[in-house]
Amino acid sequence: MESLLRSLTGQDPNPEDYRNVEFWSTPERAGWMTKQGDYIKTWRRRWFVLKQGKLLWFKDNLVTRSSIPRGVIPVGKCLTVKGAEDVLNKPFAFELSTSQETMYFVADSDKEKEDWINSIGRSIVQHSRSVTDSEVVDYDTSR
Repeated sequence: MESLLRSLTGQDPNPEDYRNVEFWSTPERAGWMTKQGDYIKTWRRRWFVLKQGKLLWFKDNLVTRSSIPRGVIPVGKCLTVKGAEDVLNKPFAFELSTSQETMYFVADSDKEKEDWINSIGRSIVQHSRSVTDSEVVDYDTSR
């Protein structure tokens, strides 16, 4: 019943969103994080996998070829990934933003948060459709 409700409300990802992504094998990064729900703003612990430009999440960490993700974010469409402790008033929080929305995550430690931000940031650069000079953000704060 829950999966029917999820599909009717558009919460289940479209299989096209993760076709040809071998998320069950050698991910670029994987681990537990807490994610804020898209519609009901509760926090739920999920297993995340970053692979081939997609951030996928699952209910548990036993991910196989037949697993169906609870959600998928194509990171190439993301604009920023950055810390969000001040925004959420939660330690180890970070945000991932597209032009339409901002999603929030909480890692288990500061190191985990930084590792996720770095991995997702690299994936954004590798998988963004095209980056023009006007879209490049200079993060050098020493000037």
